[in-house]
Amino acid sequence: MNKMKKVVTIAGSDATGGGGLEADLKTFQEYGTFGLAAITSIVNLNPATGSHHLRVLPIDWLQEQLASVFAGSIDAIKTGLLPTQEIIELISSHLPVATPLIVDPVIGGKGTQDFIGNQQVQALQKKILPKALVTTPNLREAGILSELGELSSEQQMKKAAQKIALLGPKHVVIKGGARLNPTETLDLHYDGSTFQTYRHQVINTPYNHGAGCTFAAAITAGIAKGATTDQAIQRAIDFVQAAIKLGEQINPYVGHVWHGAYTHGENRMEFSNDQ
Repeated sequence: MNKMKKVVTIAGSDATGGGGLEADLKTFQEYGTFGLAAITSIVNLNPATGSHHLRVLPIDWLQEQLASVFAGSIDAIKTGLLPTQEIIELISSHLPVATPLIVDPVIGGKGTQDFIGNQQVQALQKKILPKALVTTPNLREAGILSELGELSSEQQMKKAAQKIALLGPKHVVIKGGARLNPTETLDLHYDGSTFQTYRHQVINTPYNHGAGCTFAAAITAGIAKGATTDQAIQRAIDFVQAAIKLGEQINPYVGHVWHGAYTHGENRMEFSNDQ
């Protein structure tokens, strides 16, 4: 029997369940890995207005969680929303050196103002990204991290990936989404020397909250299970495409990807009155 792979997420909690560490843990489970979590913050939704607000957890609470999740051996680590410079520095000091690190550089969420500012972005650039095996910025995050501003072409995406790679991550995957082409999405992978592009048809649904977190979590779980980086990225793309196709409206304001879509999780544990 194969040893169960253990995967950690250090991220914010999304109380509505679609993104954040909730998305990470669901994805880890679908990949057949055991997920552990350290919570940096909580993002809540106001049911009267649909607005989101962020609550940062006390730093000593996070320190205790990090001690807990790293009490045993870990096969891969994912970071998500790291809302303060103090949190970023604490996490940087606790990351095991030899464990693969996948960084989802969350700056904002759908329909929200930015969760982090320039000071935190600089801390990410200096403290976390140099330790990353893979980082997965979206188009806007890539523009900020590369300091190139708004990216409006594939060539600019490539230039941004090269600049981000200079910060230290071995692989940069920019999620272009449909911003460059309304009918075709573009994901770009740069491994420090070559580019790989992934193009796929846009899925016409508004229920895609959590896709970015899920993508990075899928790469993390794939790496933990022994996939090459290229294999992990391709499987993660397929996993998220399936999740978006079966996205569900969760409340009057947001709809989330369905993390169990790729493995047909909705069909598990069915009950019948005939039994």
